[in-house]
Formats: sequence, C-alpha cells, structure tokens
Amino acid sequence: MFKELNPLLHSQLRLAVVSLLISVEEADFSYLKEQTAATSGNLSVQIDKLNEAGYITVEKTYRGKIPRTICRITTAGVDAFNEYVQALKDYLK
Repeated sequence: MFKELNPLLHSQLRLAVVSLLISVEEADFSYLKEQTAATSGNLSVQIDKLNEAGYITVEKTYRGKIPRTICRITTAGVDAFNEYVQALKDYLK
C-alpha cells in the first residue's frame, strides 16, 4: 500500500519553495519569486500556507525603507520534505 503524499507539499509552487529553502540558509521573497516564476500574489499565499503549517518561518524586515520578507525552512519542514521524497521513491519502486 502506498503512503499518501503530503497534500501541502504536493502543490508545485509550495514544493518548489521548500526545495529551494532546503538548499540555502535563507531566501528573500524576490529570490523565491525569480526562481519559481510565480506571481507575487500566488507566492505570498503559498508562503503563508507553509508558514501556518510550521514548515517555514517568515521574517519581515526593512532594507532602508524597502520592505524585505525572508524565509527559512524549519526542522518540521525538512522532515516533511524528506517524508514526501521517500513516499515518491516508494511509488517508483
């Protein structure tokens, strides 16, 4: 029997955000938007969902007068990602 895929990570954009954050210490909104080619509105909604799930943390700061949103993956996010990848591997066996 196959393990159910995590519906939160099964979204293409949310999976892309988590995948990017796994490989860097932190990423700002502009970097994530550029790398995923998402619209600002869609990316913002998906970041909020990941934050609410505890998979990422979001820090809102300023660089001078310019707002900056910094995202970091949490331990729970890393664990969820690893479980998701393992479930996909099980499907491929």
